[in-house]
Amino acid sequence: MLKTKRKSKQVPEAEASLLSLKERLAQKRKAERIRKDLIRFTTAVVFFAAVVGFVVALAIDPKIGVGATIGILYTALSFKYPRHALWAFLIYLPIGGTITYVIGNSPLLQLAKDGFYIPALIGVIQYCQRERLPILTPKPLVPPLAILLMLSILTLLFVNGVQQFSSGGEQPILMGILGLKVLMGYIPLVVCAYYLIRDRKDLLFLTRLILVMVLVCCGLAFIQYLLLKTGRCEGTSGFSGEDLFKATLEARCFVGGALLYSPQQGQIRLPGTFVAPWQWGWFLISSGFLTFAAAFNDPQARWRLLGLTSMASVFVMAVLSGQRIALALVPITFVLLLILTGQVIYLKKFLPTAVGLSALLGIAAVQNPEVLQERINSFQGRWNASPPHLFIYNQFKWASNTQEGLLGKGLGRATNSARTFGDTELIETYYPKLLYEIGPFGVLAFLVVVTALTYLTFKAYRSVRDDGLRSYGASFWVFVLFISYNTYYYPLDVDPVAVYYWFFAGVILKLPEIERQERLEAAAKAKDTPISKKRRRLKRSGFA
Repeated sequence: MLKTKRKSKQVPEAEASLLSLKERLAQKRKAERIRKDLIRFTTAVVFFAAVVGFVVALAIDPKIGVGATIGILYTALSFKYPRHALWAFLIYLPIGGTITYVIGNSPLLQLAKDGFYIPALIGVIQYCQRERLPILTPKPLVPPLAILLMLSILTLLFVNGVQQFSSGGEQPILMGILGLKVLMGYIPLVVCAYYLIRDRKDLLFLTRLILVMVLVCCGLAFIQYLLLKTGRCEGTSGFSGEDLFKATLEARCFVGGALLYSPQQGQIRLPGTFVAPWQWGWFLISSGFLTFAAAFNDPQARWRLLGLTSMASVFVMAVLSGQRIALALVPITFVLLLILTGQVIYLKKFLPTAVGLSALLGIAAVQNPEVLQERINSFQGRWNASPPHLFIYNQFKWASNTQEGLLGKGLGRATNSARTFGDTELIETYYPKLLYEIGPFGVLAFLVVVTALTYLTFKAYRSVRDDGLRSYGASFWVFVLFISYNTYYYPLDVDPVAVYYWFFAGVILKLPEIERQERLEAAAKAKDTPISKKRRRLKRSGFA
């Protein structure tokens, strides 16, 4: 009897060992096949891109030839490997402005990041079709999005289309297409993020990647400031007249694009790694939300410390870069996050971070009191000259009096990037800009979309019971809430907020699924039963 029991106990172990060996061999063969496939595909793409780039370089310009080679290469690889393309997209986003002006100031280079995004989006759609997973998610968001799209297409057809017949050299249809792309082009990132983040490991990789990129960008921006401060870069200090008060590409220094540096006039607006100063300001604001999540929630102490350092770098660069809106909003968002995420009640986690951050900022303030005072005076002067609430009110009033009909003046008519195709208005607040372009019904439809998204993300993160996942969700949700109803300037039109807003909404929506997968795995482990193929597929519900 004892021998029988021992034998029955040994058979499953042998079978399990054999199964494990077969799985390892299968994984090894699969890895080898993938490696060979990558080599063959990359070799063919490199050859084709080099030939095209060489021809373009001879026919047009060497820089354009290099750009064409790189563009063909990474676009083709993005089609083949959409998952890696999305990670590359997130890495490229904050440094794209610098790359644009290093290679050459071409309008095509402004859209280079879409060479990662669009192929990756196609890959996500193909994955969903192959695995029979929903492409349009979350489903309650689909009706308001359909209404917004319908109203936008009506504006494109009946406003931009009519303008096309009396354009006088303009291209209203092309302007409208670009305006539609700016308005709704990055909304599919909700779905991309949902399938990109498969588990907690991917979530941690994302937040740590953001930390690293924030540190890199702030470090490069600090070098830019030092070069200007020491006179290695002149900035606009040698200009005269009105040019002393305008950001320009002629004053570009080290990284980024147009900058303003006239310290004798008290004018400093640095672009950091972005194309323009105000985009850098909104990168700092959004980074305040995203670095907060890792600084308080990362399970490893060294990454929490790095999160603290990233937060400090955001505060310091908000002062040094001369970004008044960042100087005002970064501290406010920090306090807002502490309250709305509930971190303020966890003294063991809150106090070390708060003390460390205060010490770092205090040292920086003591060493540069005149810089801090100058920025505060600049902010007060701007507030007194044009209080934000009056500024927004006047923009709404002007837009409502100027826009015609129920469909607005036409898509792209107040979109800065569409000025290539015709005359555009500079409207510096978001919802008045939408009112001018797509009319009152369009504004209402967009408000319904962001309200639905805000509610769905709130519902998603509140349903999570795991403290770590819930804390990440709370931090990201406060960012979604803040941007949804912000109308000061137009961050949802351009990088990086136009990407981060929709992407991190998708991350929040995935958190309940991650928690459910972990519970399934824990239950299977507790019962010592293998996870079925279907459950394993659901557990890793993200494309390869």
